[in-house]
Amino acid sequence: MEKEYFAHETAVIDEGCKIGKGTKIWHFSHIMPNCEIGENCNIGQNVVVSPEVKLGRNVKVQNNVSIYTGVICEDDVFLGPSMVFTNVINPRSAVNRRGQYMRTVVKKGASIGANATIVCGHDIGRFAFVGAGAVVTKEVPDYALVVGNPARQVGWMSEYGHKLKFDENGIAVCPESGEKYKLENNKVFKL
Repeated sequence: MEKEYFAHETAVIDEGCKIGKGTKIWHFSHIMPNCEIGENCNIGQNVVVSPEVKLGRNVKVQNNVSIYTGVICEDDVFLGPSMVFTNVINPRSAVNRRGQYMRTVVKKGASIGANATIVCGHDIGRFAFVGAGAVVTKEVPDYALVVGNPARQVGWMSEYGHKLKFDENGIAVCPESGEKYKLENNKVFKL
């Protein structure tokens, strides 16, 4: 049976991986055993997807990203160039912590900017936006915009990636999509 995805001839794909239809895997990337990669993903060059990682549909992984065991990315996630996940909170070269990998979930539609670092065990909310170079050391709420080191919330983002400006009634409109959002009790949801 012919494979339904594209892999560059320099990519290494280990046994036991499930790779969805329409996915593209580029130069010098390594997909390790028992990964699940959804349909229509784009895996840039020099990417490592460690064992048992799960990527949903339409996940975009830019160049030089390592996705370590314990990471789950839901549908429509964007991982910027050279961003970093960790999977052990207290690594030591001489101490084997393979059984202590922490789980990190990047929820549907979230974007993580170039050179950002996600410290393990901190989930990234739906449609959240982690700015370039940010260091995430705590949970990121749905639709939140976080920047800096350590990352701090500086606003809210629409599903189209625009900073939301809320009126006195707690309503904001995305300038691109026209979709409306409500800010209530320090949470945002789409109307």
